[in-house]
Amino acid sequence: MEWMIIKTSNLLVRVAVDEIVYIKADGNYCDLVLTNGQKRRFTSQLHVFENHINSLKNADMFIRVGRSIIVNKQYIRIIDLYDQTITFGYLQAKPEELGSIYTVKVSRDALKVLFERMLKEREHEQ
Repeated sequence: MEWMIIKTSNLLVRVAVDEIVYIKADGNYCDLVLTNGQKRRFTSQLHVFENHINSLKNADMFIRVGRSIIVNKQYIRIIDLYDQTITFGYLQAKPEELGSIYTVKVSRDALKVLFERMLKEREHEQ
């Protein structure tokens, strides 16, 4: 299992990379959302997390969507261009059970890019 270590002035957080659902920017803050429902706010900008992710072995499991969010592709369940949302979920111990569900708003242009990229990756897998 690969870990991301996030250090701030008064905090050191160790997070299992495969438990990160998404990281969303909010001004000078970022919210890190995990599969277990935990959400932690950091006083860091998104590019700091992007640098952490780029140094990981499994960096390709993440994708930056527009200016405000980095997503873990394995948890994307729905990309809705009409509502401009991404819905995330993860599978529980039983494959038919979907765990925590998160929906976030994203700009239409950023979603179109994500949509096309996910389609291309799917074509390469087949």
